[in-house]
Amino acid sequence: MAGELLHNWEKKSKERQKLYKQFLARADKNKVLRQLPGLHEEATARVDCLTCANCCKNYSPRFKTPDVKRISKLLRMRESVFIETYLRVDEDGDFVVKSSPCPFLGADNYCSIYEDRPSDCRRFPYTDEDVIIKRTSLTLKNSTFCPITYYVLEKLLP
Repeated sequence: MAGELLHNWEKKSKERQKLYKQFLARADKNKVLRQLPGLHEEATARVDCLTCANCCKNYSPRFKTPDVKRISKLLRMRESVFIETYLRVDEDGDFVVKSSPCPFLGADNYCSIYEDRPSDCRRFPYTDEDVIIKRTSLTLKNSTFCPITYYVLEKLLP
């Protein structure tokens, strides 16, 4: 991870949670949304997800019905068997993986179901969409383990 901004980012992110929360609460939504595509592109060019994979190692996406159907078909499993084998229901009533790291994450940090991964994985870390403002608590949590989210928030701050 190149650049001074990303040096010691995990510690800095934890220290700046209150600042991020205040910024996101007051931010001009339209101004932020205009900045996101460029900042997302800049961040993803600087951070190699394959050297990190914190998201796959520590958290689970939601597996929605279309995800379950698509992935169970890919794995040639009945949906019920796929669910029983890999998923559990979390406190929000969503299907999530039973264990961490994600069972589809390889030792090389590559995803074995990448082309058919859940939509949450496809969209993560949401730094190019309005989720970054609409779901502040998710953005704050993501900034503590995802260097891309941290980078975008730092660049958005005045």
